[in-house]
Amino acid sequence: MTRHSSFIFAAPAILLLLAGCRREMYDQPSSRPLEYSAFFRDNQMASRPLPAHTVARGQLNDDDAFYRGKIGTNLVTVFPMPVTRELIERGRERFNIYCAVCHDRTGEGNGMIVQRGFPRPPSYHIDRLREAPIGHFYDVITQGYGIMYSYADRVEPADRWAIAAYIRVLQASRNVRIADLAPAERSRLEGAK
Repeated sequence: MTRHSSFIFAAPAILLLLAGCRREMYDQPSSRPLEYSAFFRDNQMASRPLPAHTVARGQLNDDDAFYRGKIGTNLVTVFPMPVTRELIERGRERFNIYCAVCHDRTGEGNGMIVQRGFPRPPSYHIDRLREAPIGHFYDVITQGYGIMYSYADRVEPADRWAIAAYIRVLQASRNVRIADLAPAERSRLEGAK
């Protein structure tokens, strides 16, 4: 047998042996998220809870007025940002998407879901809600209230404030007097009669 022929027989044998040595990084033990795991002492799921007092990168929400609608335990009474026309327009758009299905577009609480048998939410035009601090509306959107569930995972904090601003506009529009309008607006309305 020549040296060349022994190489032909040895090469496939070496390749077969090398193919069987893939155990290390290739075949690691793993678990699926939320799956039972005996690896940890408490025999809980493989996804571990975050350690106490940790904050994920980009998630430090240290402005309580903006992110919670509260300072301490008190609801804020003023907006934590300037209220501009753009903010109100954004609030109207978000309100019509998320809120009008129950509260309707005027805030009376007679939206399409209510017309189909869902319990009616209170009107934004009742005294209790007209006198509520602005942080109340932000807190209700964030935490939910009664049978209304939380919208915190659907509506960003800035949009929650925009919706709260638009709710105030709806409330103000119900009780506006013609004498309170700017002269140009007053003459436009009086000319439409």
